[in-house]
Amino acid sequence: MEADAPGVLSRPVGADADGAWHEPMVSEWELHGAGWEDCHPYSELNVVLEGRLHVESGGVEVVLDPGDAVVVAAGSTGRYWAPRHARMLSVYGPNPEGRRTRSERGWLVEPS
Repeated sequence: MEADAPGVLSRPVGADADGAWHEPMVSEWELHGAGWEDCHPYSELNVVLEGRLHVESGGVEVVLDPGDAVVVAAGSTGRYWAPRHARMLSVYGPNPEGRRTRSERGWLVEPS
């Protein structure tokens, strides 16, 4: 996995997120006392594998445990954070035009 920001690790599974893709794409993510925000031009399904993940999008906040999932709609900003630790799989919708993600940023979270 590679560091995207302090406490934020990710890796694509089977494909690279740069450029266009015509089928769903999968990435593995880990947050360690950190958060991540982004806005994709395609939908994003997140499935929690370990830990506890907080997600906010469109004014709705949910807290997910292992086995839980959430979808962030295309064009919506998603905010994801784990005060301690979360590991998840993200499934991104097709991106045949190769449109880029907007407003990526990471931050450290104080443990609760």
